[in-house]
Amino acid sequence: MSVAASRVRRHRTDDENGPPMTTLADRPTTALLVIDVQNGVVAGAFNRDAVIANIDTLVGKARAEDVPVIWVQHSDDDLPYGSESWKYVPELVRDDAEPLVHKRYGDSFEDTDLEAVLAERGVGRLVVTGAQTDACIRSTIHGAFVRGYDVTLVGDAHTTEDLTAYGAPAPEQVIAHTNLYWQYQSAPGRRAETVNTAEVTFAAD
Repeated sequence: MSVAASRVRRHRTDDENGPPMTTLADRPTTALLVIDVQNGVVAGAFNRDAVIANIDTLVGKARAEDVPVIWVQHSDDDLPYGSESWKYVPELVRDDAEPLVHKRYGDSFEDTDLEAVLAERGVGRLVVTGAQTDACIRSTIHGAFVRGYDVTLVGDAHTTEDLTAYGAPAPEQVIAHTNLYWQYQSAPGRRAETVNTAEVTFAAD
């Protein structure tokens, strides 16, 4: 193990190996959060088709287990509400009974009704998927964590575009780094983890 990896691992505590411990009272439910898998967002995304297929698998699993599926849809000047680029990709079809949260900021909680939607369903743990890794995904997982939620990031079910022309790392490196650091995120009474699609469980430990 490298010195850097060793330092990262030392941030973990024994408590993080135990069951989820959301700080939100009477919120025993897990929900699947699908963020911004829209035509204009993922058109050039890394590993697009595989990521969407993984999200679709998780949506099917959540529905089969009667787990809430919450959809988040972004709009701004570059992604106008109602436009073709704003629409969700055709591979993912929301059930009319599943909540749709509209947002205009990176954090899915910011100036939206997401917290009310989750509270109504008793949700204290989020399983997070979608796009983009280095924008709305990171903003939302941190936003959820500081609000008291346990947060599971699905490592092979989020993606981003190639921004190397602007000095960013390659998208696969952005994804890998996010997966790495999130599994060592810590805070009192909460749990963060990164798992792959095949390892996702919606049941409480």
